[in-house]
Amino acid sequence: MSSSCATCPSNRPGGCSSEDKQSCAKPLAMEASDVKKVIAVMSGKGGVGKSTVTALLAVGLAREGFRVGILDADVTGPSIPKMFGSQGKRLDFNALGMMPAETGGGIKMVSMNLLLQKESDPVVWRGAMIAGVVKQFWEEVVWGDLDYLLVDLPPGTGDVPLTVMQSLPVAGVVVVTSPQELVQMIVKKAIKMANLVKIPVVGLVENFSYGICPDCGKEIPLFGTGKSQDIAKETGVPLLGKIPLDPSLAGQADQGKLEQFEADYIKFLVKSFRDSKI
Repeated sequence: MSSSCATCPSNRPGGCSSEDKQSCAKPLAMEASDVKKVIAVMSGKGGVGKSTVTALLAVGLAREGFRVGILDADVTGPSIPKMFGSQGKRLDFNALGMMPAETGGGIKMVSMNLLLQKESDPVVWRGAMIAGVVKQFWEEVVWGDLDYLLVDLPPGTGDVPLTVMQSLPVAGVVVVTSPQELVQMIVKKAIKMANLVKIPVVGLVENFSYGICPDCGKEIPLFGTGKSQDIAKETGVPLLGKIPLDPSLAGQADQGKLEQFEADYIKFLVKSFRDSKI
């Protein structure tokens, strides 16, 4: 008997009834899917480029031949579809469940914006309902065979991040920060949350780390020198990489052409992520 059966309230001498077994069965979508690793990407606060880091990590992993999906758990502020030029697409349904959209590079994705009539329509829901939808994105989507499913979490440490960490088999968390000292303080909250639910923190990514002078190529710390390296030493969490404030990156994302964007820091980010052995 499995440990889950031993603690099931329906367990009884002689085994479960057929009705009990049916209620415990996995959804058909989950039976048809094999996701090797679920990685959550989170931040202590909004505006640090968490979705961009999620998208870059997905693109970099896909370029190395891995099968990648993105679960956009930022239900009230989804931005993943636009970066990949998938706005206007709609999710299909079949007998197994919900079918994810797929980018030109083969990245699978599910986002609330792919279910709305208009992408500008607001989602005015309470936290519990939003958390329920995110759980459905995991259980009722036919992800198929994936090496990595990246979950783009909303900012903070509230309902949705907690639901994801407790309901999904999250193998690790990537925490996104920026150089401002206020953000550096808040990022420790995200790390402590992951520690509380006993999920390994893969590493930190410092976004908006510097600007690049268009004339001389010098790196300019536009928001001051970040303390991410200090936090990494203090918490024992590795710094996976630093991403600059790059106008060309923003331009490609706005045009839905992120998969066509090339930069050395994407390769470095993916290498550091892979070296973490999560």
